[in-house]
Amino acid sequence: MTKKIEKPKREVTKRQLSRWQREKRRLRIIRTLGIFIIIVVLGVVGGGWYISQYRPLHQIVIRVNDTNFNMNYYIRMLKNYGQGQPDYYMYSLADEVVKVIQRNELIRQEAGELGISISDKQVDEELKSRDPPLNKDYRDVVRTEMIVNTLLDGYFEQQVPVFAEQRQILAMLLESESQATEVRDRIEDGEDFGKLAGELSLDSLSKAENGDLGWRPKDVLADLLDTSVPGDYAFSADVGVLSQPIYDEEIVKNVGYWIVKVLEREQEAEEAHVQAILLASEGEAWQVKSRLEAGEDFDALAEELSQHEASKEEGGDLDWIAKGMASSALDEFIFNTEIELNTLSEPIRDETAWTKGGYWLLKVIDKDDNKEIEEDDRNFLKAKALDEWVSSLWDNPENEVDSYLDDEKKIWAIEKVIGS
Repeated sequence: MTKKIEKPKREVTKRQLSRWQREKRRLRIIRTLGIFIIIVVLGVVGGGWYISQYRPLHQIVIRVNDTNFNMNYYIRMLKNYGQGQPDYYMYSLADEVVKVIQRNELIRQEAGELGISISDKQVDEELKSRDPPLNKDYRDVVRTEMIVNTLLDGYFEQQVPVFAEQRQILAMLLESESQATEVRDRIEDGEDFGKLAGELSLDSLSKAENGDLGWRPKDVLADLLDTSVPGDYAFSADVGVLSQPIYDEEIVKNVGYWIVKVLEREQEAEEAHVQAILLASEGEAWQVKSRLEAGEDFDALAEELSQHEASKEEGGDLDWIAKGMASSALDEFIFNTEIELNTLSEPIRDETAWTKGGYWLLKVIDKDDNKEIEEDDRNFLKAKALDEWVSSLWDNPENEVDSYLDDEKKIWAIEKVIGS
């Protein structure tokens, strides 16, 4: 049997052991240092991301009582309401979205006090039912719509009367007393009120309806026409009587008359320095022109009479305007080089201008002291009651509504939306 030969044991010297231990310690230090560097780098990168992205997105920017909304929520709402709009539109939308968020939350909270709420399940079903379906970013928008519809169909349904005193009236708005007197004479001579209203009325509703405003409660009539004058007359007048011209100093109509003079022209640049007075009727415009021709001061008359608010305090000075900035009716006079500088224009009718004041012709066709209100008018009254209710929430001192969005934060949010 062959005897096994054992290899001699290797003896480790103290020097070798010391060297290995030093090497091991060096590797451990290098590894620890590497891990530390990685942690530092990740910390710098992560800290920069936290400071520039995470923290701003999670900052509270809007508060409504005990409910807070962060920047991320604001950005999502800004994106939703600006969907499909050009980028520049976002800048004008920024403040409006703040108000919408606050308004929606006030409605949700107050509706809850009335026992009205919409569950997440109901909202999800509504999101799916839309064509095309909406994603969950629209959850709060849709929830508010559903709450508002529930308020209108339930709570405000009980607030609006079913029956009311009403009048059936014919109406038209004319620019001057002389025109109203002339039209009244034509009606008395047999011409049709409706036909004349459709042709001449400066009020959009009476013009579209050929003068026939139908049966209306007094408050509905005032809101539809944006003036109380026709209703005040109709609910005190006899049936079948055509009114005399009734002046309404507050009614706004879509027509005005300019008296213009050109102070300077730059033909190559197609620019002109213009002074002008805007008046409510052709008759008034002719009177003002006569006063100017008699020597009265243009600046003084503009300050006294012009309805162009932007220039009246400057004596009617429109400054330099380029061709196309004003209406085509004005451009035709201003840039006509055959007209000498400082020539007074005749009255220039401008249907793009808005002026106050006009004369109504009114006729009550029938009356009823307790007539059922038509569905459209009841819906109008419910919507009006809702608006007043929402306004009361804003005015309630117990509601604490705040925004912490300054211009810098809004711009940051807009850039996020545009870049997404």
